[in-house]
Amino acid sequence: MIDSSISSTSSSLRQWLGGRNLYLVGMMGSGKSCTGPYLAKELDYSFVDTDKVIEKASGQSISLIFEQDGEKAFRDIESQVLSAIGQRHSLVVATGGGLVTRSENWGILHQGIVIWLDPGLDRLLLRLKSDPGDRPLLNNDDPLGALESLFIQREKFYLEADLHLQVVNEDPAAVAKLILNSLPSILRDSEGPNALQTTAR
Repeated sequence: MIDSSISSTSSSLRQWLGGRNLYLVGMMGSGKSCTGPYLAKELDYSFVDTDKVIEKASGQSISLIFEQDGEKAFRDIESQVLSAIGQRHSLVVATGGGLVTRSENWGILHQGIVIWLDPGLDRLLLRLKSDPGDRPLLNNDDPLGALESLFIQREKFYLEADLHLQVVNEDPAAVAKLILNSLPSILRDSEGPNALQTTAR
């Protein structure tokens, strides 16, 4: 659980945020979907996972959409979902790993606070070896090579985030605490992405 000193500041953080959404970005396996609910609970926000919204709206799994319609069709749906989410407020949003690659999505993301959860490539590889999950972009003969290639392609987009949070072995509740501790600095400087970097200890 997040300690009481953090919880006691939640109401002031909510007031300071003014309903702005928090968007968690990062590679698959970075912990966005696990961390988001803890962060939302502390801020009395609602939690949304864009992949889950897509699956519910389409009645299909992400893998099936990729298989039947291709990545571009998936990205089109993903952008539509993000646009709808951007009309709401007071949300913590776990985004798909490739959502950041479309420039039009950033117009919505930068209306809120964008937080890059970054375990580093080595830790991502370890996590995905132990829990490969249902990840269509890694469905090939060299999934680890594919992951590294995706990371290289996407890193420049992730660096546009307002907060770059380097995480090590923290559990989701601890990562949420780190984000809460970092939010005041982010909110004091709202002049575009400042890519503050925080290393978890």
